[in-house]
Amino acid sequence: MKFLIVGLGNIGDEYSGTRHNIGFEVLDALAKASNAFFTDKRYGAVCELKIKGKTVILLKPSTFMNLSGNAVRYWMEKENIPLENLLVIVDDLALPAGSFRLRSKGGNGGHNGLTHISGILASTEYARIRIGIGNNFRKGDQVGYVLGKWTKEEKEILAPKISLFVEMIRSFVLSGVELTMTAFNKAGKSASAEEEKKENKAGKDE
Repeated sequence: MKFLIVGLGNIGDEYSGTRHNIGFEVLDALAKASNAFFTDKRYGAVCELKIKGKTVILLKPSTFMNLSGNAVRYWMEKENIPLENLLVIVDDLALPAGSFRLRSKGGNGGHNGLTHISGILASTEYARIRIGIGNNFRKGDQVGYVLGKWTKEEKEILAPKISLFVEMIRSFVLSGVELTMTAFNKAGKSASAEEEKKENKAGKDE
């Protein structure tokens, strides 16, 4: 049984440490914890590791965010990975920095990477960990914000969570999405009731 874990981001040193690249950061942490290494391959940097006998493919797409679906489809087909064994890690403006949600499916929330993946796969029925980056930007500056570097305060909030996201991935592989949601989502709910409503509405509208 194989799994594909995709961390979304943009390649290039200029994007390292930016809010939009949180998916890359999480996969780097998992690879490091597993003493595994990424290799540049078709459509992205790829790392293969074992979690209690199960083969896990980590993918950091090199297609840039807006074309992430091309990389996801290629590696799913190449490794014969079913949709239910796909997990995408992505940044989310609708959630405060440091909060998170694991969903088994859902809307794209205006995220270009998820939008392209869903379009290419013709489905939104895949799991995703949505990691909050907040929305503390002036009107019209969304692009600059998501491509901006984490502040010192944000790093202090995020750093302790990285190991938790790694454990969530391991749980997804070993226990499945539903049990992992039950075990971890409560810890990620730092959003206000109003933000929760906005998040749910965004999912329904997609």
